[in-house]
Amino acid sequence: MRIAFVFFLSIIIFSCKKPSGKPGTPVIPPVEPPVPYLFIRGLDLSFTPETKENTVAFRENGTIKDILQIAKDKGINTIRLRLWNNPVTQHSSLTEVADFAKQIKAAGLKFWLDFHYSDTWADPGAQSKPAAWSSVDFTVLKDSIYNFTKNTLSYLAANNALPDYVETGNEINSGFLWNDGKVTSITDANWANFADLLKQGIKATRDTNSSIKVIIHIAGYDYAQQFFDKLKSFNTDYDIIGLSYYPWWHGKDLNALQQTVKSIAINFQKPVLIAETAYPFTFQYNDYTNNIVGSTNQLITNYAATTQGQAQYLSALITTIKTAANEDNFGVCYWAPDWVAFKGTTATDGSPWENLSLFDFQNNALPALDSLGKH
Repeated sequence: MRIAFVFFLSIIIFSCKKPSGKPGTPVIPPVEPPVPYLFIRGLDLSFTPETKENTVAFRENGTIKDILQIAKDKGINTIRLRLWNNPVTQHSSLTEVADFAKQIKAAGLKFWLDFHYSDTWADPGAQSKPAAWSSVDFTVLKDSIYNFTKNTLSYLAANNALPDYVETGNEINSGFLWNDGKVTSITDANWANFADLLKQGIKATRDTNSSIKVIIHIAGYDYAQQFFDKLKSFNTDYDIIGLSYYPWWHGKDLNALQQTVKSIAINFQKPVLIAETAYPFTFQYNDYTNNIVGSTNQLITNYAATTQGQAQYLSALITTIKTAANEDNFGVCYWAPDWVAFKGTTATDGSPWENLSLFDFQNNALPALDSLGKH
């Protein structure tokens, strides 16, 4: 009787289970949703080591603090640093970048490394090859960018300074590593060479650590659809689209920027971030070096060159980017908030940017830092 009862109970239990499908059909686990990207609230602090060398002290409400602590207090989560191959001074060298990056990571901030692939400034108007690579043939040049990238990232990893983001070239609208990787238009026959070089830098990053997110960065947004369409035709592997946006160079229409960001985010299925921006808090000078921005015709209407206007501009820009798509996976990074009048108030070779920094002329943190960090 007991055996019969157990047998009967077993039949009931198994008959209550849901069918598992046809015999031999593999069980497919549910698809895990992708990990959302962090909304980057970033500062490019590449000038900070040089300002420290000149004994600049940054302040928050009048109290001297380390600039990384100020950034963290304000809600900043990411610090960007540029890297030059073999600069004439130690600034933006691998040693300097590694030392500062170690502090960034120790502070609990994300680290974004910007490879210029040059010994000096690289942008749409200048992409000079490093001197050490100036006469090598194309095959060796591809090996050079791969090895330099991989060796750099391996060195940083060994020094507890592995980047979370890697930017493969800076503002590469016109390619990079000229003339081998130069492109003068969307139909330039040299796009294949440019793409080959770009892929070597990206591959080196992937081979070093697959968790690093790769950013492709151009200046402005008018060219973005064409540029990233072209990269797509070469099956280029990257994670994030980066755009520079300075109103005096790239247009004063935030609605047009928003529509472009929305369009390219949908078309390419990539997060889009403003990799560089800035705005003045004054038209005054704090040294004898001519400033880049100094007149109202360079500004967006309703955002004055005041501390309030600068803060309002950043809030508006963040809103523009965050509402460009449905997911909170974009970001804004402020360029050279630390480029104050670091050589003194009478320097003729000081900063052309002190009225665009995020610190006033006494090096106190401005309200715009709160807009960027906590908007």
